[in-house]
Amino acid sequence: MNPGLPAPGDFEPIPGQLALPGMPSAAEASGGTEGQLALPGLELLAPDGVAGEDAELAAVAAELRGLDEDGSLMAAAIRGALDMLLDGQHTGRYRWDQLHKTEKTHAGTLVEIALARVLRLADGAALDYTIAGADVDCKFSHRLGGWMIPPEADGQLMLLVQASDEDGTWSAGLVRAVPECLSPAGNRDGKRALNERGRAAARWLHARAPLQENVLIRLPERDVAAIFASASGQQRVNELFRRAQRMRVSRTVVATVAMQDDYMKRVRGGGGARDQLRDEGIVIFGDYAGDQVLAAGLGLPRPGPGEFVSARLVPRPAEPGDRVYARSVRLAGADWLLASAADPAAAAPALPRLEPRAR
Repeated sequence: MNPGLPAPGDFEPIPGQLALPGMPSAAEASGGTEGQLALPGLELLAPDGVAGEDAELAAVAAELRGLDEDGSLMAAAIRGALDMLLDGQHTGRYRWDQLHKTEKTHAGTLVEIALARVLRLADGAALDYTIAGADVDCKFSHRLGGWMIPPEADGQLMLLVQASDEDGTWSAGLVRAVPECLSPAGNRDGKRALNERGRAAARWLHARAPLQENVLIRLPERDVAAIFASASGQQRVNELFRRAQRMRVSRTVVATVAMQDDYMKRVRGGGGARDQLRDEGIVIFGDYAGDQVLAAGLGLPRPGPGEFVSARLVPRPAEPGDRVYARSVRLAGADWLLASAADPAAAAPALPRLEPRAR
């Protein structure tokens, strides 16, 4: 666990919403009454507020939930749009602040297109989408509350999307851009921000849901600098799996570090990191079903589609002494444990792979 984060029990779970450090518990936020905690600065109105009276907004919300109840499609689309914008494979970039101003402006278009594709949303008559028979405009912001509403969307439904790699979360909600929900003054393009009432009126479909992690942002700066220090793509990938142990590493991160067209070759056996790090005892689990079971058996994060988790292993000693071993896995006829910092390096076995069927 990241030492900078509180223990899991420090915050009360919130149905349908992720609790984050700095957010009060549901009881604290409601003065001891039950109810869902709203995003800071985006508190919900009472039942007779704007969102509760808007039947068209409710129909759009129901349609979107029906298309993607758990938000997994939206999360993948947002992640893909951000990764496309960063283009780490060709630029080595992995943070929002590494983008140019014009690129940040383009983020909204990429998110809009990605959501339309994964949810199969029809084009709107005047705005971005038609959802449940209503015209809906999509607005993206890297920060909560940063959406700018154009004049042509006045009175229309807005799909508000926000995502941040730094926070590791994303949100999506609906609001109607009525005059009382907008700031009185706009920018030189006539775009206006949501005022306090507008932010409070937002109906959240997904609030601070987990975004697939960018491990380069989670690592200390000295580790990131060490990863990118080598001129060799293979050596950079090796260093990534040395320093990002017990953490999920996505294919996009591998591509960003390798900066090569054949970046996946830098991970695989047959000369890649899996082979080159084995003598150090480092094993790289992938999204194979067998790897997922082994990773879970060791108490490691379970690698999802397109993800890897590396860890240094040591053989379980015949005489454990005073040490308590909670988890081990069987590999190559022996039991293997997660190594501690004090354990000497020992060559790890190759992970089992199914043999191809004979033809």
